[in-house]
Amino acid sequence: MAQERIRRGLQNKIDAESSLSWRQARVQHDKIMVSSRTCFGISKNCNEMDPLKIIEKYYRPGSKSHEFLVRHGRSVERKAVEVAERIRHLNPDMGFIEEASLLHDIGIFLTDSPELGCYGDKEYICHGYLGREILEKEGLPLHALVCERHVGVGLTVKDIGDGKLPLPKREMLPISLEEQIVCFADKFYSKEENSLLEEKPLSKVREIILRYGEDKLKRFDEWLRLFGE
Repeated sequence: MAQERIRRGLQNKIDAESSLSWRQARVQHDKIMVSSRTCFGISKNCNEMDPLKIIEKYYRPGSKSHEFLVRHGRSVERKAVEVAERIRHLNPDMGFIEEASLLHDIGIFLTDSPELGCYGDKEYICHGYLGREILEKEGLPLHALVCERHVGVGLTVKDIGDGKLPLPKREMLPISLEEQIVCFADKFYSKEENSLLEEKPLSKVREIILRYGEDKLKRFDEWLRLFGE
């Protein structure tokens, strides 16, 4: 009961982030990360949470969807860890990055994406917030935010409204350093079967992001400078 009260308190703090400024939200999020990981004992040295075990609750091992999810997650994990190693002076949480990289796309099975072995009824763009809902139920509110905030280079309420996207009307921009790293790393890999493990050239990544607007490319280029890519 005590842990459940703490979990609800953390969730209320997370939900309040969207009303804060970018700088305020970053400070608040870092505080939540410390509180949550202390409460639930989640770290790279803790065996209580195995991302692959969580995935197996929703994906049958050996299935097409499981293969796509895990192989893509491993690719993003490698890239994200590589990025984090370059900025160790900023103290990224390596264990969290590894876990969140594997779990960031957990919501895809609820989407209508037969090419990935997924036969849900939602549009693919919904997989982020659907993944958030799944991981919140698993007691992983911070991992859940990585799911919601990794789509594109992040989505604003304006993006969602202007694009008439079938998403909750809230800010979905990556805030914490770890969220930004996973989002950045994800942009270098697709889920196309013939190139699942191939890292995209930087020029190709920038070309794809530019299709969604100069502001999106500006955000990505800021990450390039931050992460020394």
